[in-house]
Amino acid sequence: MPVQCSNCVQRRAVLKRPKTGHSLCKDCFFWAFEEEIHQTIVSAGLFNRGETVAIGASGGKDSTVLAHVMKVLNERYDYDLNLLLLSVDEGITGYRDDSLETVKRNQQQYELPLKIVSYEELYGWTMDAIVKKVGLKNNCTFCGVFRRQALDRGAMMLKVDKICTGHNADDVAETVLMNVLRGDIARLRRCTSISTASDGEGAIPRCKPLKYAYEKEIVLYAYFKKLDYFSTECIYSPNAYRGHARAFLKDLESIRPSSIIDVIHSGETLSIKEGVKMPVQGTCSRCGYISSQALCKSCVLLEGLNRGLPKLGIGKHHRLHGKILAQEPLTEQEEKKLKAVDF
Repeated sequence: MPVQCSNCVQRRAVLKRPKTGHSLCKDCFFWAFEEEIHQTIVSAGLFNRGETVAIGASGGKDSTVLAHVMKVLNERYDYDLNLLLLSVDEGITGYRDDSLETVKRNQQQYELPLKIVSYEELYGWTMDAIVKKVGLKNNCTFCGVFRRQALDRGAMMLKVDKICTGHNADDVAETVLMNVLRGDIARLRRCTSISTASDGEGAIPRCKPLKYAYEKEIVLYAYFKKLDYFSTECIYSPNAYRGHARAFLKDLESIRPSSIIDVIHSGETLSIKEGVKMPVQGTCSRCGYISSQALCKSCVLLEGLNRGLPKLGIGKHHRLHGKILAQEPLTEQEEKKLKAVDF
């Protein structure tokens, strides 16, 4: 017997919401999904009228749904935002070049301006070239650090007021678990923030409108809306540490669907005891980007690549920052240690 929509009780239900368990028709699901994101935006005060906002667009389901919903809500509730699409080309043949074609189609579909910045243009390296140097064990470290800074640099070129990214509830919960497992108190403290702003030079505030949206519901929304998105996984990411946190979280979700939100709330309410030393945020001596060290992570990783010492930015090598800044040569023993690569 067909199940009726538990909201309108008029149409046939086509799905059961993973987040709440309610059986809904397409129209009621669309409305509920969009309204929850609207409430997240309003309650957190993510935007101010007249702001220019860059939407981080990768062509994947999260950023495509984010762009679509932001355009819908901007028109429905008159946010008066000037929306733009901002993409980063990491230089991954067979992956990013294909996903950027999706982004270009999204630009036409949503009638939003698009800016693409590339690793090669900003750093002189592509991810394909980096992987050849560092192997497949720590490549995600390079990509994550470079992409974050590339988004900021692209946003500065566009002179935007804010960047919004497609991080969903699953992403945030995974990050909480990863930071707990690594004992990274500094990141654990700020990873659940829906909006992050720094006082460093060129630091543009970022926000996550999809913070409380389940990944499964994002997929359902994209499917029933017939949105155009790219669904292939990055060819270099199967060994990423995040994958283990994701697998664990999926197991928890299968037993208790509220686990995702529960983990996020745990991260939000976490308190750090007095006396715990936290890193002091400053700026990089070389590029001026925000950093808690003399050199930002991006500059250290780039220095390692350019010197043929790919492990320079992997692990804790802060004591070498002085030598790098002074452009002093490293000892033979230091170079030997930093050249070792685990493939």
